[in-house]
Amino acid sequence: MIRPEYFSEEYGTAATISPLLIRKFQETIHSHFRDNPRPMPWRETSDPYRILVSEIMLQQTQVERVKSKYAEFLAAFPTVSALAKASLPAVLGVWQGLGYNRRAIALKNCAQEIMTSFEGSFPGTVAELESLPGIGPYTARAVALFAFGVVEPFIETNIRTVFLHFFFHGREHVHDREIMPLVEATIDHGNPREWYYALMDYGVMLKRCHVNPGRRSAHYAQQSPFKGSNRQLRSRMLSMIMAHSGVAAGALAAALEADTLAVERNLQAMEREGFVVREGDEVYVRQH
Repeated sequence: MIRPEYFSEEYGTAATISPLLIRKFQETIHSHFRDNPRPMPWRETSDPYRILVSEIMLQQTQVERVKSKYAEFLAAFPTVSALAKASLPAVLGVWQGLGYNRRAIALKNCAQEIMTSFEGSFPGTVAELESLPGIGPYTARAVALFAFGVVEPFIETNIRTVFLHFFFHGREHVHDREIMPLVEATIDHGNPREWYYALMDYGVMLKRCHVNPGRRSAHYAQQSPFKGSNRQLRSRMLSMIMAHSGVAAGALAAALEADTLAVERNLQAMEREGFVVREGDEVYVRQH
């Protein structure tokens, strides 16, 4: 196995990446992928809707939790049309357990936008995908690649980890603008789908076997614990509103034994974000 220091030394000395170094890097990544397969249902399809669902679910969520929820979600909403027509409470109900409920709203809003602005035809270019609500540069490029074969370089946390490990050994506070040219230069254009899956899987392995190299990124931010956080309060609030539609804001704070001002602040945010509507003092989950 070639030491990661070798890649950093070769790249740092030349200030460019040679064809030989690219080939050795690709061989290292592909070899690990072949020897350590990680079958996942979304890797067996090129359906853009299914790929979008998986990409939204996988953001900040463990793969094993996504696998079961992915199947459940697609059984409930098998097509982009079905998701667009579904009520928001139904979508949030299936989403429960994944966390980050804003992503469920973003996914439903995407489906509605595809049905209205794109007449039900799934957009296939990066620019079109980025025009969808809540879709950023990574998700747009991932869907474009995995569904339509559009090859543009992109970075996510595991890919960033790989390049930090190999090409920035010993460096701290590395910015993505330094990494992106390497991502672009090393793409395996013969099989870009597999290449990106291989990069992601190698990054997962690195995080298990080493002190996370991603911590040396200028973009690294450690996630705060869920227990006792405002995220947990929001989750509890939404669950209660879904279970007791029309609950009064004051009763909500009392039932949750939460600070009244914190509950009110979160209700205002959830209303702006499209989770809930208020009629007087009563709170309801938005229907569509």
